[in-house]
Amino acid sequence: MTDNTAEATDPADSTQIDQISDQFVRDLVAISPMTATQLGVSDFDDQLDDFSPAGLARVQELVVRTLAALADTESTGPSDDVARSVIVERLEVERDRYESGWGHAALNVIASPVQHTRMIFDMTPSETPEQLAVFARRMRAVPAALDGYRESLRLGASRGQVAAVRQVRKCAGQCDAFSSFFGSTVSRFVADGPLRDELAEAAAIADRAYADLATFLRDELAAAAPVEDAVGRERYVLASREFLGATVDLEQTYAWGWAEIAAIEAEMKTLAERIAPGEGVKGAAARLDADPSYTVHGQDKLKAWMQALSDRAVDELGRTHFDIPEPLRSLECLIAPPGSGVGAYYTPPSDDFSRPGRMWWSVEADRIDFSTWRETTVVYHEGVPGHHLQIGTSVYRSDRLNDFQRVLAGTSGHAEGWALYAERLVREVGYLRNDGDLLGMLDSQMFRAARVVLDIGMHLQLPIPEGAGFHDGATWTPELGLEFLLSHTLMDATQCRDEIDRYLGWPGQAPAYKVGERVWIAGRDAARARHGKSFDEKAFHTSALNLGGMGLEPLEAELAKL
Repeated sequence: MTDNTAEATDPADSTQIDQISDQFVRDLVAISPMTATQLGVSDFDDQLDDFSPAGLARVQELVVRTLAALADTESTGPSDDVARSVIVERLEVERDRYESGWGHAALNVIASPVQHTRMIFDMTPSETPEQLAVFARRMRAVPAALDGYRESLRLGASRGQVAAVRQVRKCAGQCDAFSSFFGSTVSRFVADGPLRDELAEAAAIADRAYADLATFLRDELAAAAPVEDAVGRERYVLASREFLGATVDLEQTYAWGWAEIAAIEAEMKTLAERIAPGEGVKGAAARLDADPSYTVHGQDKLKAWMQALSDRAVDELGRTHFDIPEPLRSLECLIAPPGSGVGAYYTPPSDDFSRPGRMWWSVEADRIDFSTWRETTVVYHEGVPGHHLQIGTSVYRSDRLNDFQRVLAGTSGHAEGWALYAERLVREVGYLRNDGDLLGMLDSQMFRAARVVLDIGMHLQLPIPEGAGFHDGATWTPELGLEFLLSHTLMDATQCRDEIDRYLGWPGQAPAYKVGERVWIAGRDAARARHGKSFDEKAFHTSALNLGGMGLEPLEAELAKL
């Protein structure tokens, strides 16, 4: 791994557990070129991962070998105990997922090889002629990567393990969009002569590979795919553990989600009455949407607005409420390429920060009007003090964390929980005094609470509680899930439909936001109670973020020590 601008740990101070953890990262980079690119290791930028059964088996062999080495190694003390618990928890989940067989059947609308193979090109350098030549070689690798992926999907199907037909068909549609991505991308590159011809030829090969994958999904895999979207309890428990880094009581979490919905809904109604008396929450939203002061026109203007808001947060919060190291003060805001679901996402900086952290906004290609009151809190969620501050801090802390802790140990519960907690923090420090932006933040909280109820409810096919005021006693279905989002949140219909597809294809991930936030809130509140008047919130956040990524179970234990 490349040293970054923080003072690197002296190898003499590295424990055996640290060395095993660092070696795992090096070995994974060597067999996963896409992980290498994500981490800023450029040696493999002309290659893609091997998604075939043989490629997945190589990763599993590394996982099992590393777990055995860790089991045979003595800890040197508390820091070593944390380092071991973090990597063991993550690798045990990875091992169990492989053994379940579902790793071979990985297919969903948001985070599977379909999307990862396309999105890695967003991180592949393309500024110089030399980089463009590497970019072209990576495009030529797309057919082999997708062929290997097809081989794994066929193996899964032979075992009766196939994603629901909804996911298969939606991913086929994404492949249709991706089948023109490469040609469109290289048409914007500045290249002459043979290099320009090579880029065009390689792009055509990659585009064709995605078109072929779309055909396979529609004509072959869809026929083997179940109609039922719910994955059931056994598969859901493993998936939930993967995203949370903890095992939770699903029924208790489901009931807690309903309580969160009721509390947030009550506050939204009070705020709506202030914005648009007598018109309800939907009426208040319509009033704000019609207000020119909350509107930007054009995707370029949206990008500029995002960047300005992000830059202000970095500057101001970095002087008052958070320690933001200099390399983290650069955050690039971009409009995402077409083909993905609607919404925002974050990609971390490279290990040496030569590639900055980036906030991507995926919008419909023909959309030109954007209501900023709906999106303000999203910028804080994805940027500072959200994902960028948290994940960037982990990358930066090579002076105290091993490589696995810095760049591979994160979980959705830890990261998304912090980002949702960050939305609350900006409200607490006075950044959401505006009623419109505050309503947007509450709506964000509402649909994250809805995710808890819908994700668990739909996959476990639980009944809607009596007294909920929404189809009381009925069993959750995707249709009821969509109706709930449309009636209880302020998201538009396109995003609501994308959300339902996301929950159904990525079981266990959606509740991670609120469940993780609950752990962060409880940890801070307990620290405040322990320290009383001497409690320093800025110091608490700095210490907590310096722990690096981990599951929620070890996070609870570590926050209890701060």
